[in-house]
Amino acid sequence: MSDDHTHVQEFFTARAAGWDSRFPDDGPAYAAAVSEMGLDEGDRVLDAGCGTGRALPSLRAAVGSSGTVIGADLTSAMLEVASQAGRGRDGALLLADVTALPVRTESLDAVFAAGLIAHLPEPGENLRELARVVRPGGTLALFHPIGRAALAARQGRQLTPDDLRAEASLGPLLGRSGWRMTSYVDEPGRFLALAVREP
Repeated sequence: MSDDHTHVQEFFTARAAGWDSRFPDDGPAYAAAVSEMGLDEGDRVLDAGCGTGRALPSLRAAVGSSGTVIGADLTSAMLEVASQAGRGRDGALLLADVTALPVRTESLDAVFAAGLIAHLPEPGENLRELARVVRPGGTLALFHPIGRAALAARQGRQLTPDDLRAEASLGPLLGRSGWRMTSYVDEPGRFLALAVREP
């Protein structure tokens, strides 16, 4: 396992138990982001880096009982919290590395990824892996419940022009990884970039 993965696991394991209580008001932002994905009844969707599974209820509501929802995360402690919160009823919880998914090629309709991109060790390669598991024309949602500037302030850092999530950086990165960005919103109350899987 790479040092990047070990660091991510250590970071989230230490914070898993209190994660939901730290961000108790994010639910509506998650629901709004999921609604903008345009999911249909029966769709197959992955929550990549699902953490405590806060998006799973909204994803389940969007795809209905005939759809498939999978929440994959690298950190077992986060999945344990998701399970304890009952979110395993909304989707299958999978301990997995989203940079090497145990999922068939082109078997999904969409991927939802909240706060994931900052934790990817090789963003271009890793976004390509997400593209691998999604059918052509499928959707990727890169989401955060607060915008880039608010997140930088929370983390005590300066927002720089070369930030990975800046529109000028993210669009080309997605383009090189099998995606085409279709919309981009960076507001104080949310960050949401939507992309479509290229043929």
